[in-house]
Amino acid sequence: MASEESSVTGRSIRLSISEIVDGLLDSYQRMGIPIRRYLLVILLPAFAFFLVTVGVAIVVADLPFMIRAPIPLLGVLAFGTALFYPKILLSQQRTALNNRLHLFITHMTVLSTTRIDRMEVFRALAEEDEYGALAEEMQRIVQLVDTWNQSLDDALRRRARQVPSDPLSDFFDRLAYSLGAGQPLDDFLMREQEQVMQNYETVYTASLDNLEVMKDLYMSMILSMTFALVFAVVLPVLTGTDPTMTVSAVILLFIFVQSGFFIAIRSMSPHDPLWYHPEDIMTDLDRKMIAAFVAGIGLTAVLAFVSIGGFAGISPITLGDILPISPVPLPFYIAVPATPLLIPGLYMRRVEGGIRKKDEDFPSFIRALGSSEGAKQATTSTVLKTLRRKDFGDLTGNIDDLYKRLNMRIEPTAAWRYFTADCRSYLIQKFSEMYLVGREMGGSPKQLGELISENMNVVLQLRQQRTQATTTLIGLLYGISAAATFAFFIGLQVVNILANMTLDLSTSGQFDVNSLINTQVYNIPLIEFLLIVVIVFNALLSSLMIRTTDGGHKLNAYMHFVILLWLGSLISVFTKSMVSSFLAI
Repeated sequence: MASEESSVTGRSIRLSISEIVDGLLDSYQRMGIPIRRYLLVILLPAFAFFLVTVGVAIVVADLPFMIRAPIPLLGVLAFGTALFYPKILLSQQRTALNNRLHLFITHMTVLSTTRIDRMEVFRALAEEDEYGALAEEMQRIVQLVDTWNQSLDDALRRRARQVPSDPLSDFFDRLAYSLGAGQPLDDFLMREQEQVMQNYETVYTASLDNLEVMKDLYMSMILSMTFALVFAVVLPVLTGTDPTMTVSAVILLFIFVQSGFFIAIRSMSPHDPLWYHPEDIMTDLDRKMIAAFVAGIGLTAVLAFVSIGGFAGISPITLGDILPISPVPLPFYIAVPATPLLIPGLYMRRVEGGIRKKDEDFPSFIRALGSSEGAKQATTSTVLKTLRRKDFGDLTGNIDDLYKRLNMRIEPTAAWRYFTADCRSYLIQKFSEMYLVGREMGGSPKQLGELISENMNVVLQLRQQRTQATTTLIGLLYGISAAATFAFFIGLQVVNILANMTLDLSTSGQFDVNSLINTQVYNIPLIEFLLIVVIVFNALLSSLMIRTTDGGHKLNAYMHFVILLWLGSLISVFTKSMVSSFLAI
């Protein structure tokens, strides 16, 4: 029985390895670079660099293991990156196709309900640069039909065999079969909407589940790194090795691990941007954002000069003149200058709250607008005259501004562009553009309003799950940061107290304490500075992780960066004081 289980396990392992190799070879074949050229130009030099790093690690064998270990690891990283880069590139292409597939098919459905030819639908989508890889696929299909005189269903089947995205490949296959059987494009796409949104919901939920796994793995790895860093601080007391070198090596590994997790979370997070950034329209919100950013950066620069300059004796005003603390703890020299970054961070957080509320109100507005236009057979301006008096929450003011612009005979496209620029919501901008294009081309307003409202409600429900995942991630990162800082400075303060005890006891002639406790190798202020560097990098990378998972504006990360920085600084000062009071003799 055991032999049968082992043979089954062996077969499953061989099958998994075979699947990995087959997938890697497939990614090499899909590259734009010939395989032979990639092997000679990229893979072979990376393998040579790996051999060099191994040789360097052997040459410097007299150095401690914790310093030698990262050298060949760097070579392994370079060779592994070169080996799996085609796989990563193919995965990025697949992600780029899947991220906006729901918006792309919704846009296609809107165009199909108008009075234009089906090939014009593909040509219009091919010109939408915002869809990226999806627009390129439309361009290839249009080229196959126009240049190579293939039928549309044959072109779709050919691209279905070559695209790396399974959902898009299945969609092309179904579309080719339906068009070949004579089914109208709009009829097929209207029936396809439910399945497309279900697929999008499945992919979105799977990404959030992957983030949950990454959070558990991140907690395990960071706790391990924390354990290693505490040992690197404390063990030289017994071994007599240089603690600065060991602590520096572990800190580099700590930052490397955190950076790797940030990259992984960034690649796994669902692509669902919150903000819309108009390129040619400057709104009052843009001016306030710039003012908040300049104020935060300016005050940070001033406090940095006071803090660092006063510490170095350059500035006439020191941090001790500002804070009622003497002496000023070393972590405060970093935390105080960064505090003004809360200005843009808190402002952007408040603005994002308003954008999320507008997103929640938009489906009811667009459904009411489409239904009213369809029932009254009137223009958008006439319908808005009534709708602007209704309560659509935070969106009411923007609807009133849209009516005023349309009533002033401003061109409808420009009026809607200013409406979306004021809302600053990515979803509102995309769906408003779809509705406007559909109306201009003769589509049914009621059908357009219901279609857009239903699809946007699905996205909003998924965003609620993403908000919950972000909240748990924030709690995890704050908790780990606090626990890690507490452990770091407990080890440091214990060593500091042992050093003082050694100095007191060395005056006794009974025995030599230095033979048991090697405290003379420590440079306590330097090690404390290195631990503060860990706090800064942890705050930086943790805030970027939160911003990536949340999908908000980059300036929103400033708030979490400052809070995490102050959290680490206060815990470090509290820990040193607590350990000193407990262990002082």
